[in-house]
Amino acid sequence: MLIRKLSVCEEFVAGDGTLLRELLHPDKQAIELRYSLAHAIVPVGQTSTAHSLKTSEVYYILSGMGEMHIDDEVQSVEPGDAIYIPPHAVQFIHNSGLEPLVFVCLVDPAWRQEDETIY
Repeated sequence: MLIRKLSVCEEFVAGDGTLLRELLHPDKQAIELRYSLAHAIVPVGQTSTAHSLKTSEVYYILSGMGEMHIDDEVQSVEPGDAIYIPPHAVQFIHNSGLEPLVFVCLVDPAWRQEDETIY
């Protein structure tokens, strides 16, 4: 059994500028897993850097309010929203609320730096 506690996962600044903690990644744990799972935070008033992935991604909003940008579309997001981001879509998220915007990111297949383009 593998249980990863968020509190023991190292926080770092991701390529898109979000504060990230990788919970599960097949390159970091000895598990057979197709996807990667991470916890992300965008501070109040901040915006992640525009980027795209060769893979699909899903954000699940845990707390805070924001505006999700995918290609030419913009939508408000709030806790309980799941956002599908198709492969190769240019994406970024803006924290438009009064508290940190916190969400979970699922990338399938698992995130790899060479699959990401930062704009």
